[in-house]
Amino acid sequence: MRKFFSKKKWFSVILVVIVCLGFISLSVSTRNKKSMPPFIQRFGNDVVGIANWTIATPANALRHGGETINNLINTYKENQRLKTQVENIATTKVRDQALQSENAQLKRELDIKNGLTDYHPIVAEALIRTPSAWQNQFVINKGKSAGVAKNMPVLASKGLVGRVIEVNNSNSKVELISDTVDADDKFSVEITNKNGDTVNGIINGYDRKKGQLIMGHLNTKVKIKVGDTVSTNGLGGVTPKGLYVGKVSKVTTDDYGTASKIFVKIPANMNDLEAVTVINKMS
Repeated sequence: MRKFFSKKKWFSVILVVIVCLGFISLSVSTRNKKSMPPFIQRFGNDVVGIANWTIATPANALRHGGETINNLINTYKENQRLKTQVENIATTKVRDQALQSENAQLKRELDIKNGLTDYHPIVAEALIRTPSAWQNQFVINKGKSAGVAKNMPVLASKGLVGRVIEVNNSNSKVELISDTVDADDKFSVEITNKNGDTVNGIINGYDRKKGQLIMGHLNTKVKIKVGDTVSTNGLGGVTPKGLYVGKVSKVTTDDYGTASKIFVKIPANMNDLEAVTVINKMS
């Protein structure tokens, strides 16, 4: 039988054992020296340190990357929230401006209501006003159920702006004084000067650029000046007498010195009629 170990293998085994004993002896002799840990310990610490660095570096990079992404997501969400707040503020501002304008008009209509001792006033709001009929008519939110009747005058900012031409149960249609379409249904008015003299006429035009009414084809030698008062004269039996319309703003004359065209400045803004007052003369 062949020998289990040859001499060469026995020599190698003995050499390894001697080296291990030498390392153990060196470790025992230096274990109490704090400044110099055993070789095996130092080797192990180095290996562990390298392993920790190898693992920690990408882990830290991933952690910091995750934090950066999370911060970006939070920043985006905050930005969206702030944009929503800005849009809400803008919407609220527009709504507040509209409410302030409506409130101001309603206050003016209440002033009209307090000053109308001979009339029963009905405060209403503009409901529908189409661009195609902007200067002709519009619909208000009060009708028969609120006491509105056909031909009742409609005021705004203490001045006449139209009259009711159609009545439904909950709404009514108003013909504006600036309507120049229907030649047979004009508003009959009079001008009173400082001497108490009066000139009767009808509203037959409207200057959109100036926002003023026009009385034309007047044949009178009564002196009419800027600032004279224009009011309804009650002729025709449709609109009652004595409703304020406006003030004379310009007078043009022909070659004979008679007034041919008179411009009337009205107190209401015909392009911004949100609140009006319908009045019914008390019997």
